[in-house]
Amino acid sequence: MAGNKMKLKKGDTVVVIAGKDKGKEGEVAQVFPTDNKVIVTGVNTAKKHQKARSATQQGGIIDRDMPVDASNVMLVHKGKPTRVGYQTGADGKKVRVAKRTGEVIG
Repeated sequence: MAGNKMKLKKGDTVVVIAGKDKGKEGEVAQVFPTDNKVIVTGVNTAKKHQKARSATQQGGIIDRDMPVDASNVMLVHKGKPTRVGYQTGADGKKVRVAKRTGEVIG
């Protein structure tokens, strides 16, 4: 995947466009650029049997968010899903731009 840059960042709101959680919305909790995957809160959860490691930590079955391929999620800008592009801003810096509206993404 040479030259394929990840266009999502931690904290972005995304909607799932493919897979078992299609239509769900959530916030990007973690990004893995080398694997082209993201972890979205409340999406692609798996049950994990966890052992109590200390007196304070509780054991049991917990729900854990698993990574989802970045191609299966789309950034939400002003309530609508949009593709992401790049432009050079007035100050010469590279900024993310919403393809749907042409606006700069914060």
